[in-house]
This record gives sequence, structure tokens and C-alpha cells, in this order.
Amino acid sequence: MTNVNPTDDTVYLDKVDGPRHGFFERLYTGTGGFPIVGRRKLLYTLAAILLLISVLSIAVRGFTLGIDFAGGSRIQIPAADNVTTQQVEDVYAQTLGHGPVSVQKVGSGSSATIQVRSESLDLQQTEQLQTALYEEFQPKDSSGQVSRNAISIAEISETWGGQVTQKALIALAVFVALTMIYIAIRFERDMSVAAIVSLFFNLIVTAGIYSLVGFEVTPAAVIGLLTILGYVLYDNVVVFDKVEENTRGVLHLNKRTYAEQANLAANQTLMRSISTTVIGILPIIGMLVIAVWLLGVGTLKDLALVQLVGMIVGAYSSIFLAVPVLVSIKERWGPVAAHTKKVLAKRAAGPASARVPVSAGAGAPSGPRPSEAGAPRPGARPSGKRHKRRN
Repeated sequence: MTNVNPTDDTVYLDKVDGPRHGFFERLYTGTGGFPIVGRRKLLYTLAAILLLISVLSIAVRGFTLGIDFAGGSRIQIPAADNVTTQQVEDVYAQTLGHGPVSVQKVGSGSSATIQVRSESLDLQQTEQLQTALYEEFQPKDSSGQVSRNAISIAEISETWGGQVTQKALIALAVFVALTMIYIAIRFERDMSVAAIVSLFFNLIVTAGIYSLVGFEVTPAAVIGLLTILGYVLYDNVVVFDKVEENTRGVLHLNKRTYAEQANLAANQTLMRSISTTVIGILPIIGMLVIAVWLLGVGTLKDLALVQLVGMIVGAYSSIFLAVPVLVSIKERWGPVAAHTKKVLAKRAAGPASARVPVSAGAGAPSGPRPSEAGAPRPGARPSGKRHKRRN
């Protein structure tokens, strides 16, 4: 049973026996009452642990920079006739006396190739390696003829890699600055701060995952990182719009606190965030499957991988970090703190304490107790039909 105040759209639950809705039903309808704001200390601790691990990984392990950033040589040979990566790596080591940085098979079927990434090779080393690979595997070109030209070697200088790195960092800084300006204009001050915290959390954790797992950082990965900032911003707009709607005029009412209204907004947008994230990552997973197993296009793989990681982290931060941070900032503001104390004091002292909001996670009977309802007031006239006394 629920009580609804006709002058307020806040719903309260009476503690009565009856069927309880399941977890997924409450999640879908937005009435789950999950204490997201109430457990902010736990969420802050989890966020701090993730940030610490990410920063330590970036500082200690660093990034696995692609050839476009670090410079070096890229050797590509057709993977026909069951040529394996181990065979190519062995030929490389026997020819040059040391192993390559990485060897991987890209694509499938007749279009499959084996790509070797190494430090920069001089002209003599390039000739020796190309000759050794040709004599060992007899690769065929696109016309099906055995040819030395089927083995391609590309050289990226360190100077060019440094220029690419510098331009990527400038693009990232400009995009973050523009995003912060938009956030400052779009939201009120406190929401802007919370959104920026969520944005930087997403950037650092995504970069930390790349560093920790050892994913290769390429220009496509940087482009994907810029793209996911837009997803994070979109998630924050959706959540904060609902928070703004729920908290409008809350300081003039004594039913619920700002934190409870913000928690309700987080619950109401939780399923939407999950749905949009799932819908968003499904084509990205499809892109990964096509890029890795079918086409072997490394650019698509790098682009999809960073988007997959960033969208998951962004959906988490917009609900479980941005909203608690917003409430913490608001509660340091005088009027909100005073209103919270007033509501809690009134709820504890008055009859309204018998009713507890959904977000508080508890309920109590809101009507009079049976003994109180059935007992007449002292001096009250008896109710019911009066009978005439017979003579």
C-alpha cells in the first residue's frame, strides 16, 4: 500500500504485508530505492582505489605506444601456407640476433597477414630481413606470384612519432577544455564541478586500464578516447536533468531532503543509463569481432576497444560518482544543510516520522494505530443512531 500526498508527488510506502517486487522490476521502474547516495563513502573509496591503481600503473608501467607514436619499423608478410607468428619471429631473431617488439596475425583466410613491429631498422638490416623472410616462406603477391615485394616494410621515424604524440595531446587538451566550458555553461556551478570530476575519473581510469592491460596506444585509440568524452557528457546531462527536476523547490518543502531527491533521480535514470550503454556497446562488440577475426583491421580494433572501456566506465561514473559528489557539495552549502537538518528533525519528532521515503529504504505505517482509531475521545458524544426510549 502506498500513500501519496496530493500536493506533492513524493511516494511513501506503508509497512504492510504483501507481495514484494523483484530486483529487476524495481530496477526497470526506477523505484528500487537503491541507496546510491547513502553509500557514497563506499563509492568514494572504490573510486579512490581505481584512481590509485590507474595512476600507479601509468607511472610505473607506462603505455604500450604504437609505432606511430614511438617510431620504428613495421614488417608485413602474407600468412598463406600456414605461416605462423612463431616461425616469423624465429626467422627475425636468427637474422638480426634479437627478437621483435611484437608479432601478430591480422585478418583471416586469404587476406590474413602477419605484422611484425620492431625498433627502427637501417637499410642493411631491412634488406637482410626481407631476404630471409622471402627465402623461408616464398610469399605470393596479390596476383598469386611468388615475389619479394609481397613483404612490405614501413619505417616511422622517432621525430614523426613525437610530432604525432604532441598533436594528440594538444587535441585531447583542447577537447577537454571545450567540454569543461560547455559543462560550466550548461549546468549550475555545483553540477559543473561534479560533472568535471566524473569526466576526469573516466579519463584517468580508461587510461589506467590501457596501461595495466597493455593495450597498444595508437592514433585511433586517441580518437576513440575523445569520442567517449561525448558519451560521458551525455550521461551526465541525462542524470543531472533528472536531479534538477526532482530537486526543484525542495528547500521550500519539509517532506524530503535534497539527498533523497537526488537519490531518487539516480534510481530513475539507472535503467536508462544501463540500456543506453548496452545498446551503445553492442555495435562496438560487433566492430571488435569484425575487426579482429574477420577483416583484421587494426585501426577498427583500436577505435572500438577504447570506446568499449570508456563507455562502461562512463556509465558507472555518471550514476555512482557524479550524483554522490553533487550531493556532498550541496550539503556543504548552508541552505541545503539547514534544510536537511530541519527535515530529519521533523521526521524524528512529528507524526510524519511514521512515513519514510522510498529512498531511505524503510517504511512504517502512516495511519493511526487501531487502538487509537477505535478509542473515543473523552467527553465526545457517542456516534451512531440514537433509539427513542419507550414509555
